[in-house]
Amino acid sequence: MEFLDIAPATRAVGELRLPGSKSISNRTLLLAALARGATTLRGLLDSDDTRVMREALQALGVRIESLRGVEEVRVGGVGAGDGFPVKRADIFLGNSGTSARSLTAVLALADGHYTLRGVPRMHERPIGDLVQALEPAGARVAWLGNAGFPPLAIAPRARVALPTVRIRGNVSSQFISGALMALPWTREAARLEIEGELVSKPYVDLTLGLMERFGAAVRREGYRAFDIDAGQGYTSPGDLAVEGDASAASYFMALGALGGGPVRMMGVGRASVQGDVHFARVVAAMGARIDFGDDWVESAGRPPLEPFDLDFNLIPDAAMTAAVLALFAKGPCTLRNIASWRVKETDRIAAMATELRKFGAHVDEGPDSLRIVPPADFLAPRGRGAAARVTVDTYDDHRMAMCLALAAFGPRPVRINDPGCVAKTFPGYFDAFRALVS
Repeated sequence: MEFLDIAPATRAVGELRLPGSKSISNRTLLLAALARGATTLRGLLDSDDTRVMREALQALGVRIESLRGVEEVRVGGVGAGDGFPVKRADIFLGNSGTSARSLTAVLALADGHYTLRGVPRMHERPIGDLVQALEPAGARVAWLGNAGFPPLAIAPRARVALPTVRIRGNVSSQFISGALMALPWTREAARLEIEGELVSKPYVDLTLGLMERFGAAVRREGYRAFDIDAGQGYTSPGDLAVEGDASAASYFMALGALGGGPVRMMGVGRASVQGDVHFARVVAAMGARIDFGDDWVESAGRPPLEPFDLDFNLIPDAAMTAAVLALFAKGPCTLRNIASWRVKETDRIAAMATELRKFGAHVDEGPDSLRIVPPADFLAPRGRGAAARVTVDTYDDHRMAMCLALAAFGPRPVRINDPGCVAKTFPGYFDAFRALVS
């Protein structure tokens, strides 16, 4: 589908079950592949990103057996010591950052010859900091295009003792998560130190929690350093259930805040291990009513919303939803500490500024911030005449498409170009949106 037209919306109410978390799905697929023994994973997300990870692992010789479709699988782990069964492979990673960063770290400490490549945008997303950090540990990586970016060729690791691995923390938490998951697989003692401020800390916490489920204990000094004892490796936990996607929940929290609600999301709640569940605090601060259960969250409210000035370092993905909610606020809104948007599926700071201006918002774009002055007509009573449609571009970025659909609660119809890009993490997003909205 080249575009999707969404009529002006006035009401949102109902319940949905969230798809599995992409972050948890891809991490558990990889950890299960590295572990001793077979692991049954339940509730996996079925999306472009998770298919990329599954296909990459299968290309490396990992056995993945479907039990009940693609959402429940058994992964036969390779264990530590012998690397992957396939020692030479050319692996395509699409535009999956979680797959590219974690597999680069693991394969750089392995014993095979591997080529990693992706779509053109992936070849613009930096990975040099991760590779540079692993080179003293014996990683041998050659750039096949621009230095510091995919595509890249990986040779067998040089046999050297693991030194202290140091990575800059202000580029992408995926570098840290990738290195953390790779190091125990070597069964060597290791120390990872973070240089500077670490962004997206909840994603590192998520990684550490899943590593522990697979038997790898990490001693930590806050977010400054992480120590791994020798001889660990990973061991299958047997069964592991993937909780719902908290990043996806942010769109439906916003729906409830804009459309009256209540909108209830099943699959995440007060027991969630994902940082993005705390987007509920942002919606509540803007005036919505939020209720929690152990595995559900519910949102209800109506514009006008309260303005905000917030640091979104901890929840950069969900922050995109806040940027669109700013259209419905009573005053200017500021998103701070979102520099990581620059190295995502697109330059999200520039893209979001461009698209919000189409609705009449005044947007100031900083190196790591956005200030949004909402258009006056978003809070004015709707007229009887037909309003001009706003056509938004999505930049092959799933989150741009999903959050910009929320602008349909404004006074004008919205056309979403390339709505199919949501297949990266939530193929059924627009079906779920239509089921709740009227």
